[in-house]
Amino acid sequence: MNSHPSFTSFQDASGPLAFNMTNDYMFRAVLQSNNKVLTGLICSLLHLDESDIFSVAITNPIVLGESIADKEFRLDINVSLNDHSIINLEMQVANKLNCPERSVSYLCRSYDQLNHGQEYSKIKSVIHIGFLDYTLFEDYPEFYATYKLINVKSGHVYSDKLTLSVVDLTCIHLVTEEDRLYHLDYWASLFKAATWEEIKMLSQKDSYIHEASDTMFRLSADEEIQKRCRDREKYYLDIRNYQRVICSEG
Repeated sequence: MNSHPSFTSFQDASGPLAFNMTNDYMFRAVLQSNNKVLTGLICSLLHLDESDIFSVAITNPIVLGESIADKEFRLDINVSLNDHSIINLEMQVANKLNCPERSVSYLCRSYDQLNHGQEYSKIKSVIHIGFLDYTLFEDYPEFYATYKLINVKSGHVYSDKLTLSVVDLTCIHLVTEEDRLYHLDYWASLFKAATWEEIKMLSQKDSYIHEASDTMFRLSADEEIQKRCRDREKYYLDIRNYQRVICSEG
């Protein structure tokens, strides 16, 4: 079943989106389906030009549309960049109250990559980037925050091999000039967009956003993709309902 049978492209579409990219299945589907979109997003996040990237590939692909039996199925995306960096991308809309521990665990797991006998100098740099639809540290709201291992007195970076970044999709109003320069606010607005009208306006500002919009339109017409997105919506609704019950009982 096509969710927009009367439209031939996103440029013709109107009205609300069935699922935007805060749905972690749609997020995964768009980035896995279109390498140009993945490249554009990474360029924005890491402040790179497209010419800086000669190789970008998802190393943990899934079969899109295939039924997921395990509700806890991980949809984070592992990316190999230029064969010398490992990037983990994750969309998280429900606050499970474990994000710092969870992200550090992902980071360390990816860093432990050497086989017996290999030199430590061969270790690839590892970057975890979480897109959160909630504010992680209420006392320190920030749109795009990046953390490294540093000397707590001098601020000197101990190692560039480990980096952890957080994009707070609820804090787009705190975007900096540097964030704007690399169109990070466009990406955040795309992920949060609720209508095709918003999508069309954003697509005019950036060629990568245009490409992502077209891919979203195509995927949202796929019945199996729709089912998986609905499954994820129900999963996160269950989490929120459980949290409300716990809070009310506390």
